[in-house]
Amino acid sequence: MAKIKINDVALHAGVSKSTISQYLNGRFDYMSKTTKERVAASIKELNYIPNAIARSLKTNKTKTIGVIVRDISGHYTSRSLRGIDDYCKSSQYNVIIYNTDFDPETEKRSLHSLKQLGVDGIIIASSGATNDLIDEFNQSDCPVVQFQLEYENCNTNMVVSDYKNAAFEATEHLIKLGHKRICFLTQDFQTVKSRSDRYDGYFAAHEQYNIPLDKELVRYWNRDNSFEQSIQSILDMDNPPSAFFTQHLAITTDFLTEINKLNINMPDDLSLIGFDDLPMAEFFKVPVTIVNQKPYQVGVESAKLLIASINSGDKVIKKVTVPCTFEKRMSCSEYKGS
Repeated sequence: MAKIKINDVALHAGVSKSTISQYLNGRFDYMSKTTKERVAASIKELNYIPNAIARSLKTNKTKTIGVIVRDISGHYTSRSLRGIDDYCKSSQYNVIIYNTDFDPETEKRSLHSLKQLGVDGIIIASSGATNDLIDEFNQSDCPVVQFQLEYENCNTNMVVSDYKNAAFEATEHLIKLGHKRICFLTQDFQTVKSRSDRYDGYFAAHEQYNIPLDKELVRYWNRDNSFEQSIQSILDMDNPPSAFFTQHLAITTDFLTEINKLNINMPDDLSLIGFDDLPMAEFFKVPVTIVNQKPYQVGVESAKLLIASINSGDKVIKKVTVPCTFEKRMSCSEYKGS
């Protein structure tokens, strides 16, 4: 059987070759619903498969974007990827995904590989260690959108959650319950604006309610060794916290593991708010109150921003901030101390 060509589809659908081309490239602005349905039916009936290589040579576009993430199995990442993929499908774009496992060298190789594959643009949750390379790509013919984390001196399009306001709201909730000793469990945030924004929100809530901020209540966690000081040691302080605010799903998970070992009950013994939702939280004995970053929406906005940049060629840097939602569950109660 002879290979079906674009002319065959046009003849079958009773439209011009240019109309078929516009349909294949997702340009529907001046195309009626009836025409779109007729073209789609002809493509399906003839089993027409466009020659992607020929199209890319003609248009200088591959209709493919690359996505680089740090942990493809993470709950936030998986939801973000779904948002990216759904939006790309609706815009006739394909997606290639690379996973770095938090390794900057793998991230660098992934960037180069995607450039060699000729992707039209890249979405990346960066480690912060490849900023120069990302800037180089973004200034060339490969626009870049960063998401999830914003680092100091980022010079690309950006999609992040509204971290500061979300952290303020969560801290304020605990303060209104009577808690004045709130432990802020975080990763190092000195060079990561998205993490420092959360601290700023936590600090601002204390300031608004005239509560002195004890720097001893800011404690650190890292991916290799978990908490720098044990939860037990924090609770053994002369004036221990009555509430905890964890800044990452992995931190929340490690915290819950620790308090279970110590037979500490929420919310009777302490209150907890976590950043990011926990998978299947509804089945927990005590579902955790959380700040939900809406990762699916972050993914959609990232893909939308990148594809708009690809199509327009606009080099103006844009930043999209996605509001978070605060979801009250059962892990917080009024302060019962003196």
